[in-house]
Amino acid sequence: MTAPDLGAAERALRVQELAIRRRLDGLLHGDRLGRRTGPGTELDDVRPYQPAQDDVRRMDWNVTARSGEPHVRASIAEPDLTTWVLVDASASMDFGTAVMEKRDLAVAVVAGVLALTDRPGNRLGVHLVGGAVPRTFPPRPGRPAGRLLLRELLAAPRTPHGAAPGLDLATALERLHREQRRPGLRVVVSDLLPRTPDERMGWVVPLRRLAARHDVIAVEVTDRREAVLPDVGPLTLVDPESGRTTRVRTGDRRLRERYARAVAEHRAATAFALRSAGADHVVLRTDRDWVGDVARFLAVRRRTARHRRSVR
Repeated sequence: MTAPDLGAAERALRVQELAIRRRLDGLLHGDRLGRRTGPGTELDDVRPYQPAQDDVRRMDWNVTARSGEPHVRASIAEPDLTTWVLVDASASMDFGTAVMEKRDLAVAVVAGVLALTDRPGNRLGVHLVGGAVPRTFPPRPGRPAGRLLLRELLAAPRTPHGAAPGLDLATALERLHREQRRPGLRVVVSDLLPRTPDERMGWVVPLRRLAARHDVIAVEVTDRREAVLPDVGPLTLVDPESGRTTRVRTGDRRLRERYARAVAEHRAATAFALRSAGADHVVLRTDRDWVGDVARFLAVRRRTARHRRSVR
């Protein structure tokens, strides 16, 4: 990406950040409650005030007036949340025929995760995998660190077509599970397309291990042109992973139907595999209002979590 393109992308991301914070703020807040009593937003109990120990700013004046003795509000502490985002940087992510490329949407998702988890003490780290050189951005707190992270992700070099394959998704998930043991939020952002036949659904078992310890959200990024082969006559297609080219006669109706059917079957199998692994799944497209799609997904996720707690 050239310097002018990077500047334009940063300006667009700043505009998106305002929309992200306005529309997503609070949707994830409070999903994870602490195990100890302390400063927080979830009311736990009211107890007598202890001089030199309690903060007078937490005084419950209603109970104090009724009882005649000073009482304070005790709340459930919200633990510091460490979030790791696994971002696919393989060559297949450098594709887009609408508002943005899939790699741009992946960076925008990281911005969304930053907004959702922006609370005092929370930290966010990123593993950039799939490219020629994997990179790790250690978790840091605060918005300034988050903006610096987004700039570095936007400036990350693209993976050349046909380059030697980098760290595959299965290995990256296994490494994340092994190295980051403290429970937290894990977000996987990828188009979930196999680079080789051997990689097809190879990530299921590592993802299941990860979901057994952490909250896992799988964000599948797609482009509308990946699902339908257009009727544009003879067309030369390039495999971004291997660099191989293929001549396709798109005027063949049966070929287009077979292609659409194969894509639908792959996406259905992917959705089933993610559910069986215990990960929440959201599909985002480069030509849609992805912020609205994330907001709807999180609203459903929250209602489902509340229903599970009420059934217990």
